[in-house]
Amino acid sequence: QVQLVESGGGLVQPGGSLRLSCAASGSIFSIYPMGWYRQAPGKQRELVADITSGGNTNYADSVKGRFTISRDNAKKTMYLQMNSLKPEDTAVYYCNLKSIYREYWGQGTQVTVSS
Repeated sequence: QVQLVESGGGLVQPGGSLRLSCAASGSIFSIYPMGWYRQAPGKQRELVADITSGGNTNYADSVKGRFTISRDNAKKTMYLQMNSLKPEDTAVYYCNLKSIYREYWGQGTQVTVSS
């Protein structure tokens, strides 16, 4: 019913910017809350930011003021604009969608922040 496809990851220098996208298909996208999670080597997966169907947002303290989550319901796409990137932001970033029955996950996209 729901498929999530992520893009936009890559290698960036400290202080740089990157924009991640998550495109949804096969579902009624606009009714579901969504979020971005990340997992670094040796660490547990953690919530980065989430957003309701109406556009209300929430951020982890570690990314407040640097990252911006948004969604375009007409395009069935969620975004994560990442500015002032730090080496500790290096992780695999995952798109998440919560329905009333279960959660759905994207395949993940690698973000590496390094000189």
